[in-house]
Amino acid sequence: MQPKPQIGNLPVYQPGKPIEEVKRELGLDQVIKLASNENPYGSSPAVKEAIQAELSSLSLYPDGSAVELTRALARHTGVQEDQIIFGCGSDEIIALIARAFLMSGDENIMADQTFSVYRSNADIEGAVSVEVPLVDGTHDLSAMLSHVNDRTKIIWVCNPNNPTGTIVSEEELTAFLDRVPGHVMVVLDEAYYEYVTDSSYPSSIPLLSRYSNLVVLRTFSKIYGIASLRVGYGIAQPEIIRLINQVREPFNTSRIGQAAAVAALDDQAFVKECRTKNAAGIEYLQKEFKRLGLAAFPAHGNFILVDVGLPSKEVFQSLLHKGVIVRAGFEKYPTCIRVTVGSQSQNEIFISALEQVLGLEKAQVQP
Repeated sequence: MQPKPQIGNLPVYQPGKPIEEVKRELGLDQVIKLASNENPYGSSPAVKEAIQAELSSLSLYPDGSAVELTRALARHTGVQEDQIIFGCGSDEIIALIARAFLMSGDENIMADQTFSVYRSNADIEGAVSVEVPLVDGTHDLSAMLSHVNDRTKIIWVCNPNNPTGTIVSEEELTAFLDRVPGHVMVVLDEAYYEYVTDSSYPSSIPLLSRYSNLVVLRTFSKIYGIASLRVGYGIAQPEIIRLINQVREPFNTSRIGQAAAVAALDDQAFVKECRTKNAAGIEYLQKEFKRLGLAAFPAHGNFILVDVGLPSKEVFQSLLHKGVIVRAGFEKYPTCIRVTVGSQSQNEIFISALEQVLGLEKAQVQP
């Protein structure tokens, strides 16, 4: 059995270690997972009610067109219904975009340390990935533009960027979009959009009417807290959505996922509360990192990339034995770990464990 040549060395995506597995392996009673950027506050109570109401319909196929959810999201975002596509998480839409538009020999451009799914899906299609170094953890849009040629099909911009947490401002983004040739699609991945409080952050949906080659991706997995139900979405011009839909499987989101997403979308008070708590968590963690003398990137999502000054995989293992799961192994940042902003109690447990692992229990506040 011979696979496609280009997938022979394709790495398998490694999710964060499950809590129960860590408990079992290490004999721990208490474990907190701060590795996958999940919402520590769960989801809206309305979501649980919506799920309960769907349990009597488990024998029925879902609505392949997600009509009710499409209507709700169109109202929420102010776009037309034919501008929306849903996927099994926004990462499925990334795969669908690659399937629909990339052919062997095509080029796509991305940052050199960003969401790995862009590269893996391009590899599957036999496309050439051009990776442009980040500058201070931020997309270098000018350098990305310099790599555009006749073979370029897609530019991926993760905003906030995962794992660095940095953002591209609206001014920077529009200046970039003004210069991108019309034959090049720009995919703006905004998985952490709802967490951003910086006023310079783009209002991307209105930009869709100005730039017909723009695609915006978002998800219900992060601030809405329904990661297990796998619902993400893309918004673009109707023609682009139609083409992506042509390669989409017919029932790629579940009945429960659709119902939960409608309920989650309707509870914006819950979203606002989570955003406020997350901002307070970022402030606390950044203050603690400063106290410990650790450099961290500016954080605009619900995670922080912090330089611990040691090989990150070693620190990961040490934290694991203390019952704290974080993320490590970033090629361009080998001494950095990415930690999800948890609840206040989780954040305090993490900081205490990190102090012990790094031998910094006696650290004082830095001037």
